[in-house]
Amino acid sequence: MFTNRITQLFQIEYPIIQAGMVWTSGWRLAVAVSNAGGLGLIGSGSMQPGVLREHIQKCKEATTKPFGVNVPLLYPRIDEQIKIIIEEKVPIVFTSAGNPAAFTKILKQEGITVVHVVSSSKFAVKAEHAGCDAVVAEGFEAGGHNGREETTTIVLVPLVCEAVKIPVIAAGGIATGRQMLAAMVLGAEGVQIGSRFVASTEASSHINFKNAVCGAVEGDTMLSLKKVMPVRLMKNDFFNILQQAETKGATADELTVLLGKGRAKKGMFEGDMENGELEIGQVSALIKDIRSAGEITSDLWEAFSKALQNPLK
Repeated sequence: MFTNRITQLFQIEYPIIQAGMVWTSGWRLAVAVSNAGGLGLIGSGSMQPGVLREHIQKCKEATTKPFGVNVPLLYPRIDEQIKIIIEEKVPIVFTSAGNPAAFTKILKQEGITVVHVVSSSKFAVKAEHAGCDAVVAEGFEAGGHNGREETTTIVLVPLVCEAVKIPVIAAGGIATGRQMLAAMVLGAEGVQIGSRFVASTEASSHINFKNAVCGAVEGDTMLSLKKVMPVRLMKNDFFNILQQAETKGATADELTVLLGKGRAKKGMFEGDMENGELEIGQVSALIKDIRSAGEITSDLWEAFSKALQNPLK
C-alpha cells in the first residue's frame, strides 16, 4: 500500500486530489473521487452559502470517506461560507485566490486540515507561516484562475519544494499517470487534477463543455484578463472579444464591465460555447473521452504505478 505525507494527512488511499472547480465540482463528483480512493473537493466558488451547505450535507450522506471544500478567499460571502464549513464539520479545506492568513488559524482551531493553492514559492512560504498543513503548487498550464508569474509546473514544483517543509501537491497540466509520476519525481507528494475531472460523468459542467474539452487541441487555451484576475480560457467568441479589448489597451475597469456577471455559468454550466467563459487547462489537448470519476481515479493510479515500475518505457 502506498503511503506518504499526503495520504496520511488526508487519510486517503491515493495521493490524487480532485480540484474544486466552479460550476463543475459538486457533491456527486467529490463523492465519486473520494469513494475511489482519492480526495474529492466541492468547489464553493460558484455556490451561494445555502447551496454549499446542501452539497456538504449530501457528501456526508453519500460517503464515509474524507472529502473537502475549495474556498476562493475573494468570494464576497466568504465569512458565511467559512461559518457553514465549521458548522458542518468539513474535515479538509483548500483555500485559494487570497491571503491564507485570513482564515487558516480559525479553521485549524476547529480541527480542520488547511491547504492553500499558490503560484510562487514566495506565497508558499507565506502559506506555511500562516499554519497551512500543505500547499498546492499550481503551474501556468492550469485552467481557471492562475498566477501572474506564468511559472510552469515543471519549474514551480521544485522551487516550492525547496522553499517549504510542509508537503507539496502539484497542479497544472496533469491528467495522466506518467505526468503524475513526473510531478512526484520533482518533489511533490500528491497531485491536484482539474481538467481531466471536468470531462467526467459526475461533473456538473454542461455536456457541451465536456465535449468541447474532449475536442480540444494544442493552442486552444490562453491566459487572459491579467489586468483583472489572470484566468486560462478556451478560445471562443467571448475570448476573442476580450483579446481585442486587451490589445487596444482596455483598463481593468473596462475589462471588468466587459466580463460582466455570470459568464462562467453561461459557458461551463449552461453550455453556451461562444458567449460563455470556458475555464480549462492546457492539458485538455490530452483528454479525449468522458468517463466516470471513479474510472479516472483508478486508471490514473494504475498508470502511475506502471510508470513507476518502468519510467523509461
